[in-house]
Amino acid sequence: MTHPTERLLGLDIARSAALLGMVCFHIVFDLQMFGHLPFGTTLHPVFYWHARLVAGSFLFLAGVSLWLAHGQGIRWPAFWRRWIKLVAAAALVTVATYVALPEYFVYFGILHCIAASSLIGLLALRLPAVAVAALGAVIMVASYILPDPAFNAPLLRFIGLATEPAMTVDFEPLFPWVGPFLLGLASAKWACARGLLHRLALPDTPVLRRLAWPGQHSLVVYLVHQPILIALIWVASYLSS
Repeated sequence: MTHPTERLLGLDIARSAALLGMVCFHIVFDLQMFGHLPFGTTLHPVFYWHARLVAGSFLFLAGVSLWLAHGQGIRWPAFWRRWIKLVAAAALVTVATYVALPEYFVYFGILHCIAASSLIGLLALRLPAVAVAALGAVIMVASYILPDPAFNAPLLRFIGLATEPAMTVDFEPLFPWVGPFLLGLASAKWACARGLLHRLALPDTPVLRRLAWPGQHSLVVYLVHQPILIALIWVASYLSS
C-alpha cells in the first residue's frame, strides 16, 4: 500500500492530462461564446464525447485518490479539510456563474459531484473491489433506464434522472457520474491488493515533475483557467476588431 502522504507522479500526470483536455474543450466553448465559432460547435459528437471523457476521467481519478488517501483507514481531519475545500470551490463556481450567466449557472457541476461522490465513496471503502465496480456500473446503466418526469423538479435535478435537459453550462449529476468515481475506487483497491500501485510512482525527474505540477494543483488550475481564457479571448477579440 502506498503511504497516504506519498505523491504518485503517474497519478498527478494523469490529472494534468485531464486538465489539458478540459482546457482544450473550454477554449472551443469560449470561442463559440464570443462568436468565433458557430453556435452549437460544442454539441458536435466529437466535442460532446470529449467533454464526457474528460469529466469521467476527473471522477475516476478522484475515486483512485480516495482509496490512496483513506483505503487503510479514514483519516478524518484530512478528509474533511479536502472536502470543505471542494465544497467552498463548488460554491464559488455557483456564485460566479450565477452572476455571469444567471440563466445557465452551475448548480451541480464537476466539483459538486466530486464532493458528493467522496461521501458516497466512504460508504463503499470496505466493500470488495468487484462489488464497488459493479455498483458503479449499475449507476451508469441506471441513468439510461430509470429517468422519470418526477425527477424534473428543480430540487431533484442533481440526482440525474430527469427527463428534461438541464439548462446549465456544467452538469454532472449523481447518475451517471458517481459511476466513474466508484470505478476508480474499485480499480485502486484491486491494484493495491495486487501490489500494482507502485507502477504509478514514476522516477522523480525534472521533466516529470513539471508535467505533474498542474495535476498537483488541480483545484486551483480548475478555478482560474476559465477567467484567464475568457480574458485572453476578450482581449484578442478587442484588439482584432
